[in-house]
Amino acid sequence: MKIGIAQINPVVGDFPGNAKRILAAYRECIEAGAELVLTPELSLAGYPPRDLVFKSQFVPKCLQALDYLAGETRDVPLLAGYVDHNHPKHPGKPFRNAAAWLEHGEIRHRIWKTLLPTYDVFDERRYFEPGESCDPILWNGKRIGVTICEDIWTEDYLQRPFYDRDPVDELAAKGIDLLVNLSASPFHLGKPALRRAMIGGIAHRVKTPVVYCNAVGANDQLVFDGHSLVAGANGRIQVQVPGFTETCRVVDPFAPAENDAPPDDCEPSHIYQALVLGLRDYVTKCGFSSVCLGLSGGIDSALTAVIAADALGPQNVRGLTMPSAYSSRGSVFDSFALADKLGIRCDEVPIGPAFEAIKQTMRPVFDGKPEDVTEENMQARIRGLLMMALSNKENHLLLTTGNKSELAVGYCTIYGDMNGGLAVISDLPKTRVYQVARWINRGREIIPWNTIDKPPSAELRPDQKDQDTLPPYEILDGILELYVEHHMSADEIVARGFEESTVRWIQRRVDLNEWKRHQAAPGLRVTSKAFGIGRRMPIVQRFVG
Repeated sequence: MKIGIAQINPVVGDFPGNAKRILAAYRECIEAGAELVLTPELSLAGYPPRDLVFKSQFVPKCLQALDYLAGETRDVPLLAGYVDHNHPKHPGKPFRNAAAWLEHGEIRHRIWKTLLPTYDVFDERRYFEPGESCDPILWNGKRIGVTICEDIWTEDYLQRPFYDRDPVDELAAKGIDLLVNLSASPFHLGKPALRRAMIGGIAHRVKTPVVYCNAVGANDQLVFDGHSLVAGANGRIQVQVPGFTETCRVVDPFAPAENDAPPDDCEPSHIYQALVLGLRDYVTKCGFSSVCLGLSGGIDSALTAVIAADALGPQNVRGLTMPSAYSSRGSVFDSFALADKLGIRCDEVPIGPAFEAIKQTMRPVFDGKPEDVTEENMQARIRGLLMMALSNKENHLLLTTGNKSELAVGYCTIYGDMNGGLAVISDLPKTRVYQVARWINRGREIIPWNTIDKPPSAELRPDQKDQDTLPPYEILDGILELYVEHHMSADEIVARGFEESTVRWIQRRVDLNEWKRHQAAPGLRVTSKAFGIGRRMPIVQRFVG
């Protein structure tokens, strides 16, 4: 049996566009010999639709598009993900996360998602009612078990047991020859390898081939990496579909495989591809065609510029370097050197005159008070003003360039360097920034090596270095990972060998700056716990632990 995997990139709420994308992939798979075609979870609606489902016409328009899709199918079935109504007489939430088996112009079967994740970035129980039963579909002499994303995530691969049902076991008990899964599984570091282990383990456990079709693309903060998989009944990974790109692949899950398909497991490559895809989709799906950003000569803005030029083309990236009296000429030189290597336009607009004018304006109010962090923040806010002016004048989306380490401890200026519509690397700790930058330069110099090698500095006062204020980034990032991603207490982190005063200083800074992060631009998620959709901390609270 030949199965078509349509690893496609839907847009949330774009029913006509998604239907066309599904049909194009369906026909491409048929031309390649597919006898059954799979699409990702909610492929017709886009994932996650969130509160759009409550809009009165969202589900009716989705069902209208589903009828259109059904009408375009012939003897090759198509499995499409969509949002359905819960039956008005059935208790529970108003909607269903569903898949439809479309064949010969009709909707032949409807499958409800059974396990609804409500943790981390997921909130499906807010909208959907789970399916009550799991039943195979009989087709061409084969009994096919159809599951939707979370339905195959067993407790061995979750943080803890969440469910008292196992749809895979329920289907296997009724007898299946093939298990397929329609998924919209978002990316974070380590997730592709985790899925490989899980899919192979399921196939080996139930002695049944598994075909896993994952979404690709990005919606808001979430990036979907694809990496669709096929496992044989022996648990071997027969096929690993390339990640981070739309593609169709026709596979035979019953063909014997003695060796696993090689994994795609280069972490810097995954980070880079996820950020390129996330930036491209955020910009284009929001209706922009170009971006602008400040180039400081530092590593963060350099990495952001490289990602933007790759995602959108250098002709659609506009840089501005804005030196002050504290900026080194080396930083200005590095900004132009980077722009030249990338082929992007960069202009120099010194902020010295504006800074002096504002200090003069505020002198009556600040009379007798020494200069301090206020004047440092003034410079960042002048730059933010200039970047927003360029954004408005030329209709660019402004990118912010701060990293996760800075955002965590509030080492950033609200209404200054935090200005922007997308925080591209805000989930990338500083040590990871350097890792990806060196990976980018693995073949030739793209980011100037001086940018990578020099000590990081905000250059807002004479001879300033980040380490004047922050612990060394290796220590800072190690503590942040334990505190933010693993929710460890200060005492538990100290027990790991970190110096207590440093741990408690970082803990306090993270907690105090929650208000600032609530006003930050959305960022692209690449770690298991980003500041954003999957982390919901109160601003006003007094817990210390």
